[in-house]
Amino acid sequence: MTVMSHLFYQSRQPRPTLDYGKGIYLYDTDGKRYIDGSSGAMVSNIGHSNPRVLDAMKAQMDKATFGYRLHFQTEPSERLAAKTAALMPKGLDRVFFVSGGSEAVESAIKMARQYALTQGQDSRWKVISRHPSYHGSTLGALALTGYDPLTKPFAPMMREMPKIAAPTCYLDTDNLDDDQRGLKYAEMLREEIIAQGPESVLAFIMEPVGGASTGALVAPDSYYARIREICDEFGILLIYDEVMTGAGRTGKFIAAEHWGITPDIIALSKGFAAGYAPLGAMVARGDMVEAVLDAGGFLHGYTYAGNPLACAAGCAVLDEIASQDLVGNSAAMGDLLKARLTGLMDRFPFIGDVRGLGLLLAFELVSDRKTMAPLPKELNAYNRLVDLAYERGLIIYSRRTRGGLEGDHFLVAPPLIVTEAQIDEIMATLTDSLEAMAREMNLPVNP
Repeated sequence: MTVMSHLFYQSRQPRPTLDYGKGIYLYDTDGKRYIDGSSGAMVSNIGHSNPRVLDAMKAQMDKATFGYRLHFQTEPSERLAAKTAALMPKGLDRVFFVSGGSEAVESAIKMARQYALTQGQDSRWKVISRHPSYHGSTLGALALTGYDPLTKPFAPMMREMPKIAAPTCYLDTDNLDDDQRGLKYAEMLREEIIAQGPESVLAFIMEPVGGASTGALVAPDSYYARIREICDEFGILLIYDEVMTGAGRTGKFIAAEHWGITPDIIALSKGFAAGYAPLGAMVARGDMVEAVLDAGGFLHGYTYAGNPLACAAGCAVLDEIASQDLVGNSAAMGDLLKARLTGLMDRFPFIGDVRGLGLLLAFELVSDRKTMAPLPKELNAYNRLVDLAYERGLIIYSRRTRGGLEGDHFLVAPPLIVTEAQIDEIMATLTDSLEAMAREMNLPVNP
């Protein structure tokens, strides 16, 4: 007999009840074990039930679980802000805490706008982003998002922002080399700024490595420096959405480090507290923050901003990342896992691309590797492979690749504590799942 639940989320998809988690594994109440091959939604960077993080949270619970930011400073929030600032590029030394990624992005664009006002640039309000992209579910963050199924229903309720094409170079059929392609996509930003009117453009926001909307998309190296140059040319703020890429996920603490880029604002969440408490942060340049505070204050805030329990968890998570060298492990195990995923292309001709950095990796399915045409969308491969893997005890994360309308990509992003033996487990289950899907859908498989 099915008992009606009063709880709802996105769909009616049934899932078992979680009992407990340990390391990279989760267990349901029937005792079945699942490999957390996507770290939830790329959140559980240090794995589940870390005893040192739990001890830190318990110690803070014995002292205070809430202190409103207008009434008290708290030791955990001050300590976490200092730790965070020390991990950022030079000049990004002011931290504003939030409860999640959407809030971090909202905070970033509001900070950008208020800073522009302090500089007498009232006409600047447009934030250019990319399509496809995902920046959050609140209306402000959704206006930056380029993912049609999520944005179109709410279009009448928000002021959509200008978009440029995401640097999907792997789909291009031109004769350019990687550097030239990177510059080609970067120049799209310059063209859009001019088309919009430079005096109206406030900022450009991007994920340095794509998240769910583009499946761990990495641009050519030339792209990143040129984007920074274009923003500087027009006096436009550069915002890096590192909600998914931050906290060691790509093999650097923040992905900006791969290219030596210093954005003006960074949004963090997900792995920042690794699922132990709702936590995120906006990190901004000190001069920007001082200008806004001098002009009357930051007109923005959340009830749980700087919550001492969440910040105690965040401090302990950062300590674990440092003490276990999880950034280094992410780089090393990411190289191994990427090589293993790439190796699947020999057996499965319908895998068209493998991409990503560190332990933020993805593979994309196609019907023709030469043309990169997607599988027929009616197959719903992006859902079916997830279900087949889940039945076999492996959790992976999928989305539609081409703007949310068709195409299939799958993120494989286990916790940063993953070992080589555990990568073997992930690959064995994933291979079995791909073979099962190929049989169901009559897709080719090589011996």
